[in-house]
Amino acid sequence: MSVIASLGNAGRGVVWYLKHVSGESRWDDYLARCSAEGVEPMSRRTFERHRADQREARVEGRCC
Repeated sequence: MSVIASLGNAGRGVVWYLKHVSGESRWDDYLARCSAEGVEPMSRRTFERHRADQREARVEGRCC
């Protein structure tokens, strides 16, 4: 395997990791699910607002 190919694989791995850590992959999963079900997806802004509302509704015990 060449150095260029190794760097490409490493770069794809970093992108995958960052998408999962940041939550970007949830948007991709949502679009794939809408496509599979034949449903019109909501806008990105509405999707993120819905996610934020869900997080705020699930109040968990916190130290602060």
